[in-house]
Amino acid sequence: MSNPTRHGGAVLADHLVTYGVRRVFSVPGESFLAALDGLHDTGIDNIVCRQEGGAAMMAEAYGKLTGTPGVCFVTRGPGATNASAGIHIAQQDSTPMVMFVGQIARDQTDREAFQEVDYTQMFGGLAKWTAQINQTERLGEYIARAFRVAMSGRPGPVVLALPEDMLSALVDHAPAAPISPPIRPAPDGQAILDLLADAERPLIVAGGPLWSQTAADNLAMFAATQNIPMTTGFRRQDLADNSHPCYAGDLNVAINPALALRVRDADTILLLGTRLGDIETQGYTLLDPAGHGKTLIHVHASDDELGRVYAPTLAVHTTAPLMLEQLATAPRVTGDIDDWTASARADYDMWITPKETPGDVKMEQVIAHLNDVLPEDAILTNGAGNYAGWLHRYYVWTKYSTQLAPTSGSMGYGFPAAISAALEHPDRPVICLAGDGCFQMTCNELSTAKQYGANLTVIVVNNGRYGTIRMHQEVNYPSRVSGTVLENPDFAALAKAYGGHGETVLDQSQLEGALSRALAHNGPSVIELTVDPEALTTGRTLTQIREAAT
Repeated sequence: MSNPTRHGGAVLADHLVTYGVRRVFSVPGESFLAALDGLHDTGIDNIVCRQEGGAAMMAEAYGKLTGTPGVCFVTRGPGATNASAGIHIAQQDSTPMVMFVGQIARDQTDREAFQEVDYTQMFGGLAKWTAQINQTERLGEYIARAFRVAMSGRPGPVVLALPEDMLSALVDHAPAAPISPPIRPAPDGQAILDLLADAERPLIVAGGPLWSQTAADNLAMFAATQNIPMTTGFRRQDLADNSHPCYAGDLNVAINPALALRVRDADTILLLGTRLGDIETQGYTLLDPAGHGKTLIHVHASDDELGRVYAPTLAVHTTAPLMLEQLATAPRVTGDIDDWTASARADYDMWITPKETPGDVKMEQVIAHLNDVLPEDAILTNGAGNYAGWLHRYYVWTKYSTQLAPTSGSMGYGFPAAISAALEHPDRPVICLAGDGCFQMTCNELSTAKQYGANLTVIVVNNGRYGTIRMHQEVNYPSRVSGTVLENPDFAALAKAYGGHGETVLDQSQLEGALSRALAHNGPSVIELTVDPEALTTGRTLTQIREAAT
């Protein structure tokens, strides 16, 4: 009979090595000391963060960038609740992720012990799967299942709770269980082509997970051959080359009105990987779930999403990339739709023609400068706020995996995502665009960026307010300002206090030099843009919104 010599934390770490995990993100806790010990000699980078929300967001961004589960370790109770924002992002963004949560000892369960939480209940509606591992001998079984579930069908987050006594218990070392590849049904594209052949006003909407540069290239080839306007879902603009003659824009919060009308007018819509949710449909108004009267072709990796909201004419259970492998090489089947596609592109060109905003720093010119100086593989990140409207409207994405933004609309996401991107791609410029409120949600992670040498630049748009809420406030309760004014720090000085580089831009002429110095700096940089409070949206000033409301 063998003598057990390895604790559960070491077994867990060995499994992560077997599954190719190169980096994890964590905030340490006494509840998973054995796991920390297990990671010690594995060669896996443990990026120690300053708050669990930041750690979870970094792990989520890693999942987006690599297509493999981002891994996060957090402690019980407050640690898990802090991290829940990252789980919500991963669920809504369909990002593969595995989060390990320290847990109280098993013999203390149901006494409301210190920081006790039932994680199967807490994360039951947030994560794709949640479980607690109560037997050290079954670690391999649960971890293999967690990685498989995170990657299968529609990818998403998995949460595994680790009782501390289970982790510290000694067991015989068991080899990691193999992870079976996700089931991807083989597609048949002919039925799609047959429906497109009858279309007079077709439209492509690309979105969702599991894409690659090859898939993006195939989308461009397919759209060009069929000459169909292609659009992208909310914050999925890097799935299509925005300079492509068939590109017609993105289905964003502040959608191009001409594109919204085109969605209404389209007689055939091909959904490639997207769920076609709330944002893309403007609150389910562009297409009525009760009856849209269109030929709707829905391609999705999860059969649970097919027909969940909209009844499709044709439902295809497969991934968008697999479907596009067939569609990209198909001969043209569409009829006389060239004018429809040309006008869609013309509408987009008109939309991205800069509209001047008030003030000495003009956001449309800021984004134009980024377009001019950044290479096409630069990674741009953002969280949530009206400031992102200028980025989404005016920046031209041409390569896949260059946009990290939460479809869940989570404030604070952009900066942790930028750190994760800078660590994964140290050879590529990483720019985070953040509002003054958004940045302060996670700016404490400047310590993490400095500690691990993340080269990135944060452009903070400082207008002294929660801009999105102020916009809605002015529409619904004009001139009655309540709860939306911010007192902000000197963001440039804050960056320097953390050991980074910081500058303040008061005039548009100062941006070029500031950005050049920031990009050249070895480490994190912060550029604070002092923006006129009147510059509330890309289309209307604060005064114009207020006047329209009254």
